[in-house]
Amino acid sequence: MARILKNYHSVTLKPEDLDSRIDFSRIFGRTNPLHIEIGAGKATFLVNQAQANPDIDFLGIEWASKFYRYAVDRIGRWSLKNVKLIRTDAVEFVNKVLPDNCADCFHIYFPDPWPKKRHHKRRFISQTNLPQLLRCLKRAGTIRIATDHKGYFEQIETVLSAFDGGLEKTDFLPAAGTDNGEWVGTNFERKYLKEARPIYTIAVRKI
Repeated sequence: MARILKNYHSVTLKPEDLDSRIDFSRIFGRTNPLHIEIGAGKATFLVNQAQANPDIDFLGIEWASKFYRYAVDRIGRWSLKNVKLIRTDAVEFVNKVLPDNCADCFHIYFPDPWPKKRHHKRRFISQTNLPQLLRCLKRAGTIRIATDHKGYFEQIETVLSAFDGGLEKTDFLPAAGTDNGEWVGTNFERKYLKEARPIYTIAVRKI
């Protein structure tokens, strides 16, 4: 029998209800460190992190409707108060809605690699999008990235290195709730590890 997914309104943010620059202290009712996951999938990572870090607020951004609905249901069932989800285009949201210096960490795990060369311009980690992430990131804030796609990882390293002087590498430590051999514990990572794919990770800190 298929799982019946419930829509927990306390979990969701609607793009049309937000101001031009979102006020997270109003959204969460407090001023705490903020972590943003771009491409939240089914929210496995968010659930584990929110449970392990009750003093951190988390925002998950997901575009795919089927994943978003599952994530809302999962977070709602766990009654997590420090997680919100929004279904929207990540590039537009970062550019137009996220205020300066708001985030302590961006988590970007297994983004669509757009493997065909003519589609590379659609990749999220790019010379166009990274300055916007840095604008939104607090000083000493971090960006954590994981992918199974070697070509995309090489591009990511090139993009990050172009901001030498504004970023420095830091250790990429396994996230809370990960099993042996895992880095972030997402559904995609677990699938790829079963397929024996190598996982590439990198973490950088804003100077």
